[in-house]
Amino acid sequence: MPKPRILVSNDDGYFSEGLQALVEAVSPLGEVWVVAPDREQSAASHAISLHRPLRIKEVRERWFAVDGTPTDCAYLAIVHLLKDARPTLMVSGINHGSNLAEDVTYSGTVAAAMEGALLGIPAIAFSLVARGTFDFAPAARFARSIVTTALERPLPPRMLLNVNIPGGVEPDGYSVTRLGRHSYGYSVVEKEDPRGRKYYWIGGSEYQHEDIPGSDCNAVHLGRRVSVTPLHLDLTDHGRLEDLGGWSLQGYARHEPDGA
Repeated sequence: MPKPRILVSNDDGYFSEGLQALVEAVSPLGEVWVVAPDREQSAASHAISLHRPLRIKEVRERWFAVDGTPTDCAYLAIVHLLKDARPTLMVSGINHGSNLAEDVTYSGTVAAAMEGALLGIPAIAFSLVARGTFDFAPAARFARSIVTTALERPLPPRMLLNVNIPGGVEPDGYSVTRLGRHSYGYSVVEKEDPRGRKYYWIGGSEYQHEDIPGSDCNAVHLGRRVSVTPLHLDLTDHGRLEDLGGWSLQGYARHEPDGA
């Protein structure tokens, strides 16, 4: 039997320590291909480059750097570089920092995995919840364990898992969680450049999370356990459908959607 093909990407760049740790962790499990940004693309979210050409640089065998976003990397890898034998699984990370709760909407790490899932490749995003000092060894060990298990079973093609590993500990377990809610504070710092023009830094640094039982934030910050959160790509707020159905818009008739 041929080895499963594993695609690795991230948003911190093809040279990052977290990506190196993830590659080492999963290399014994299959044929590993790396397609990652040529520079840091943190908080790039699901941006895709449609209005400029992209360049691919082969760093070494089966290892490529792309001058684009994490989404670009996943797309180019699956649709172009690996089109003759699509990956069995895609992994993204290990991110230098958390991707909990609302972070998933900004994260390039999660976006790379999300693009894989959109293209029919089961995908897992890994993040290390730490600041300043990053010891990727515990996160890499967990990544190898969950990837081993994932490869042993048939996976749904649009599976998307978001994994956060607490830093500074050797976690003895994990929890399957839902997304929580947290905040880094909200601030805008206004400065002035040497030519008298104003510029702004956005985003705060005062972290706090809501105490939501079963959430990824609680598992990582309170339980000091790994959180594994299954995500799906249908953003429909099903609970609002009935409420919106009761609205009456002057001059417009409401029709049931096709097939309803």
